[in-house]
Amino acid sequence: MIASELPAQSLGSVMTPARFAHPRANRESRLCEAVVAYEFKRGRRRTIGMAVGADGLVVSAPRWVPLYEVEAALQEKANWIVRKLDEARERQQRLESARIQWQDGATFPFLGESVIVVLDPRHAFTTVGGGLKSAGVEVVLRTDAEAPNLTLAGVPRLTLHIGLPQTATHAQIRDTVQAWLMRQAHSIFTARLNHYAPQLQVQWRKLSLSSAGTRWGSARSDGAIRLNWRLIHFQQSVIDYVVAHELSHLRVMDHSPRFWDTVRSVMPDYETLRSQLKDDAIPRWH
Repeated sequence: MIASELPAQSLGSVMTPARFAHPRANRESRLCEAVVAYEFKRGRRRTIGMAVGADGLVVSAPRWVPLYEVEAALQEKANWIVRKLDEARERQQRLESARIQWQDGATFPFLGESVIVVLDPRHAFTTVGGGLKSAGVEVVLRTDAEAPNLTLAGVPRLTLHIGLPQTATHAQIRDTVQAWLMRQAHSIFTARLNHYAPQLQVQWRKLSLSSAGTRWGSARSDGAIRLNWRLIHFQQSVIDYVVAHELSHLRVMDHSPRFWDTVRSVMPDYETLRSQLKDDAIPRWH
């Protein structure tokens, strides 16, 4: 029998089904042609619950619900589960692709622009017992106009020259860049707070930098402001939105319509800027 006469095969029979596996999976089900290994838990609850996170699917059920009812509930929600698992996997892949390899030539965003790391031993650095003392490392940001021989067409026009030798470890390079970014963040955030506070007729008293995983900022009624230092990766307009948002809380401590009117009074396009504030828009550091 020639190839053209072979019986037709279904697409599912010749393609390997997608597989999603939670690291603590203890049960498995086939949903919409995908194999889903999920973590199953029983507890003191009244209904069957399903949650899709970065690790995968977690299913919780009351102790009295039989497994066949759990399976029926999974099949009923199969399309939703697989779609969410696909979205979670795609997001994780985006995050992984954004992970910085800390070495000479690494790039990272600063105020919305790409900066290239240049290990430049010509800048002074201090050694302690043969090791590098990061406090003594000099870091200089240059534009292509200041160092035209170090930039090429198609590469970032900003270069961060770090006084570390080519033998520096990934951790030393990363920590030096992070320390520089945090200094820039504190200076820029302070300037923007001072810019918007008078417009909102509020007074802030203290700025702290945070590394919170899910919060960009917070404000207390005593005037203390916390801002995530990773905001420094975004364009200044996005930083300004977060600054205005937190300062507005010094007038309205909730998210009522009056609060958003307060934000809008100094930032009419805040909704557009807010939509740009996504966690997967910044690089992975570790």
